[in-house]
Amino acid sequence: MISEFKQIEDLFKEIDGKLTKKVNIYIIGGAALLFEGLKPATKDIDLILENESEFSIFNKALISLNFKQEAPTNAYKKMVLDTIMIREDYRIDAFLKKVCKKFALSKNMIKRSDELLSLKNILVYKCSNEDIFLFKSMTERPGDLEDCVELIKKGLDWDVIKNELIYQIRNTGQDVWITWVGESFDKLLEKGLTIPIMKDIDKLRDDFFTKFEKNDKV
Repeated sequence: MISEFKQIEDLFKEIDGKLTKKVNIYIIGGAALLFEGLKPATKDIDLILENESEFSIFNKALISLNFKQEAPTNAYKKMVLDTIMIREDYRIDAFLKKVCKKFALSKNMIKRSDELLSLKNILVYKCSNEDIFLFKSMTERPGDLEDCVELIKKGLDWDVIKNELIYQIRNTGQDVWITWVGESFDKLLEKGLTIPIMKDIDKLRDDFFTKFEKNDKV
């Protein structure tokens, strides 16, 4: 387990020493919540890279630092990770462009991100809490729902979340994930949390199922 963000900084500095080209990294999971003080520790460093070239360079750097690739367990298969790399206490879950092959790192997400670390060849950004909430609402990993609870307690801009959801549906050509997000939101409501955009989510789900039924009859 990683209990201090400095451990993650030290790891990125180690990786930076193995790189010869620039790489932009966006952290989206437990590492980001650890930085925010919303999580006491994390076992995963979830991150997204923007293009195949940077992804390949980053992956080779990890291998040179004795990271080993691991196949995802059942709890992680739905996420469709591009790579899982492990070395001792460090586990890096890396995505290329999209989470679960469906939810894309959009230009607005990039604009909302904050720079955390600037090294010779690595720039590390933290996605906004709103975008981290969206990413976590798509998964079934143990602890992700509780992370969503902590993010809600801290305070979220629900209009940002709603607008990003609508953008993703219109621009990625993939919309089945709205059912996953909806399921997570249902569970959060059962826990007594308030979700101001729940009516919008229900409509998006209804639209998806209506479209699905029409296509199924064709």
